[in-house]
Amino acid sequence: MVVNLDKPNRWKADIAQSVDMYNDWFMKFAPHAFRTTRIQTTKDVEAALHSTGNITNIQPAIIREHPEILPTLRMSTCPPLAVDRLIGLAGVSTSLVKRMESEKKLPLRMSATAIDAELTKIAAIIEKMADPDIFVWLGRKEPPTEAEIHRAATIVADRLCGAVANPIIRNAQEKRQLAAIEAWLEARSYKLIPIGNGTRFDAMPPGTFSFRLNVPVKLEGGVQSVNIPIDAVIMPNSAKKGDFPIFFEAKSAGDFTNTNKRRKEEAVKMAQLRSTYGDKVQFNLFLCGYFESGYLGYEAAEGIDWVWEHRIDDLAQFGI
Repeated sequence: MVVNLDKPNRWKADIAQSVDMYNDWFMKFAPHAFRTTRIQTTKDVEAALHSTGNITNIQPAIIREHPEILPTLRMSTCPPLAVDRLIGLAGVSTSLVKRMESEKKLPLRMSATAIDAELTKIAAIIEKMADPDIFVWLGRKEPPTEAEIHRAATIVADRLCGAVANPIIRNAQEKRQLAAIEAWLEARSYKLIPIGNGTRFDAMPPGTFSFRLNVPVKLEGGVQSVNIPIDAVIMPNSAKKGDFPIFFEAKSAGDFTNTNKRRKEEAVKMAQLRSTYGDKVQFNLFLCGYFESGYLGYEAAEGIDWVWEHRIDDLAQFGI
């Protein structure tokens, strides 16, 4: 069933309304989402400062025990160090640093001795480049006051949050979008299947839905399988045995440029799903924000339909 992909005469008006809706949400709620994250990040930074003697005694054992503090250490220097810059300056293993950054863990195949040697190099760079304008107690005899530590932690937290501002906003928007879908479905007597209860996507009872459900697909060649997460999986009330649920990917964007960079992601998912399960797959988008005609045309050409959040009742036209 086609809902919006074949109606380009409506796209321009929908884009304008979607941009207005996103901007209204951003002005009202994005600052709160950012501040909430910054408050927690400040607490995390304060803990990292405490464990490193307030940047005066960075021991490899501390980093080994708490690899998650590496981003805090990178943002504590003057200037703040990007991941690749730290790797180059310290002359350390790329895999070690990037695993610490992305997974908050140390490499499994590196010996403890080798890890300590690498962490010692990192600690030396951080101590040498620690920002004296933030850590005003460096080089003096008097220990830092609680107010100075909190102020320094707030500055480092701002640096950390600034580096990941877009993901913070995107995550908050995605939560809001899924909440909107949940409210719409529950108003029509649909029941939520919680994540982790073991229900397969193709064994969901009629009138149920779930979020961030893994769906196995076969990669090119048909030998290896991987799970891809689907934001919203909905089994219509009218579904019969053997019917497939309807998939929706929640997408939001705060500018037009970013959507053009990401538009192939959905096409890849659609191709993987159809190559595994055939044409019975219904993979659609739930959009809010800056999605211009070029993006919509690209997705329409791939057979991907969508629902605008400002017109959420279009969900009913998918038979939901």
